[in-house]
Amino acid sequence: MNKKFIYAALLLPALALTSCKEEFIDRPSLSGTTTGNYYNNAEEVRAATSTLYSGLPWRNYESRAQDAIGDVMSGNMFTYTDVEYLNFTVSSASERIGAAWGAFYKIIGYANVMIKTFEEKKAAGGGAAYLDPAIAECHFIRGTLYFYIARTWGAAPIITDPGATALSGNFNIPRYLQKDVLRFALEELQLAEAGLPESDEPGRLTKYSAKGMMAKLYLYNKDYANAKAKAQEVIQSGKYSLVADYAGMFTKMSMNNNPESLFSIQHQLAQDPWGTGNIKNPDRGASALRTAEADAWEMYIPSLDLLKEYEFGDLRRKWSVMEHGWTNPNWKPQRVNAPKYNAFMAGGFKYDTIQPTEDGGSKSPTRSNIVKYFAGPGKSFGSDPVLGQNSGNNVVLLRYADILLIYAEAVLGDAASTADAGALDAVNKVRARAGLGPKTSLTKNDILHERRVEFAFEGDYWYDIQRQGFAKAKAIIEKQNRGTVTGASYITTFTEDKMFLPIPAGEIIQDPELGKDPVPYYK
Repeated sequence: MNKKFIYAALLLPALALTSCKEEFIDRPSLSGTTTGNYYNNAEEVRAATSTLYSGLPWRNYESRAQDAIGDVMSGNMFTYTDVEYLNFTVSSASERIGAAWGAFYKIIGYANVMIKTFEEKKAAGGGAAYLDPAIAECHFIRGTLYFYIARTWGAAPIITDPGATALSGNFNIPRYLQKDVLRFALEELQLAEAGLPESDEPGRLTKYSAKGMMAKLYLYNKDYANAKAKAQEVIQSGKYSLVADYAGMFTKMSMNNNPESLFSIQHQLAQDPWGTGNIKNPDRGASALRTAEADAWEMYIPSLDLLKEYEFGDLRRKWSVMEHGWTNPNWKPQRVNAPKYNAFMAGGFKYDTIQPTEDGGSKSPTRSNIVKYFAGPGKSFGSDPVLGQNSGNNVVLLRYADILLIYAEAVLGDAASTADAGALDAVNKVRARAGLGPKTSLTKNDILHERRVEFAFEGDYWYDIQRQGFAKAKAIIEKQNRGTVTGASYITTFTEDKMFLPIPAGEIIQDPELGKDPVPYYK
């Protein structure tokens, strides 16, 4: 992360954000303003908007909630911790949905404040050249988060002016219909597309970030014509490409903001475990790799069902998953959790499920661990820098491989199959990087398979299942083995009420309207 992103965290007090009754009505202080003496140049404005990319406000979502919702619930991950997501018994009291809800609406609150502040500054004579792109950044963030909210909870509140809400004294905000939340998200992304620049410094949003997220939203809505058009605009821009080092996208700080990334949460390695670092590392790492420098708890591990999904020879398997025989000769950790063998692994780390205590391997419930976002056991042992719970790896929320697969699926549309040259070229580029041969025709199941293995452990597969509709989602879920090597486990009855998560109980207590049927946002 560059200094401008780091500086942004220091500017949060300048926004004078305070909390009201709910996360989603965070608002600026009503006793003072900042527009008169601040946001007078591009540097100050860009430092403020970069807060929206920072790992700190996103933390409660990307740490565990993203895994529980996107991958445990989808059948990609096994866990003993978030069992309610594994077996679809999630209640409104779940810690993960409360964390995700709070993170999303808090960031929306920041975006709301900035939009209002920058518009006031512009009206007072501030420079449109630097204020307009900043406002567009805020619209992108707001649109993206409402897209996530609509997919996670379905119907949900929409807040655009928290200050006015607070002043009104009416905190009974209703849930709005999911189709209206999605429409609002799309309108926000359209504003972002219109106002963002064609290009910017690495890590910053551009017009093509907005086009890419719009393509994803259009696909979710089964608006195939627009999904194809927007994805094609990104592809034809020539600004993005698949990177050769797939694993490095998630494990090397040097690959942050690479040519495949359209939108990433920006991280900084931090000594403070609750700072701006990426803290996925300990939740995913094999416990044998726990060191004095880096925690490793293997809280989430690959599911047996996902392991069956990989085709023979798919390089993404070893790039995403540690299994018997997986090695990293550069990792030579001293295992602090195995005193009997408290010695350096002179030959590097070997994942061994046969003699795990002797050779530094693992015997997890699925005999596997996750590679993605596990940067390693610590910089002293040949990995990228890791401090306690922190690595400095960005969390990628939209990348070029997604755009290619969106394009192919949009071309397919509702047809049974397609041999369209453009769709095949898009999918086969993704497959070629994985060392797989080309497809000569495509079905919806072909593309869903490709999406599952390409984006495994990136928090996306649940939404891919959900957008298939209840009947197909039920068939997918009930077919999955969600157990361990000692016993298979299946969901025997997947019901339609499991398609979306419940509103957090604490929010309904504070705002009873959230417990009622949704209403239209657009009159």
